[in-house]
Amino acid sequence: QVRVEESGGGSVQAGDSLRLSCITSGTVYTMAWFRQAPGNEREFVGAFVGADPRYSDSVKGRFTISKALGQNTIYLQMNNLQPEDTAIYYCAVQFTRKWLSSIYGALGYDAWGQGTQATVSS
Repeated sequence: QVRVEESGGGSVQAGDSLRLSCITSGTVYTMAWFRQAPGNEREFVGAFVGADPRYSDSVKGRFTISKALGQNTIYLQMNNLQPEDTAIYYCAVQFTRKWLSSIYGALGYDAWGQGTQATVSS
């Protein structure tokens, strides 16, 4: 069974930064970040599809996804955090290559981590 594990959440002030990490035990093609705020649906943040990063418009320019070379580990560097970024951040993986459009919806993923909380206060 593939294991997906996030770490790095915390509580910060508006304008601060956080770096999240996700490690998976299996061989995967896509690793992604989603977030879910209370009362909201799970929202796509960004993904590493093969060797290419993809971002949602809401975080582009503030968040950066990187991948550890040769390892099933990705990072989410979140800069200039705002209160609206407060959410549980989840890491998700696709075991094999799928249609590119599948990365934007939660149903397109094969395994999920338990999530890590990021709280931004004003």
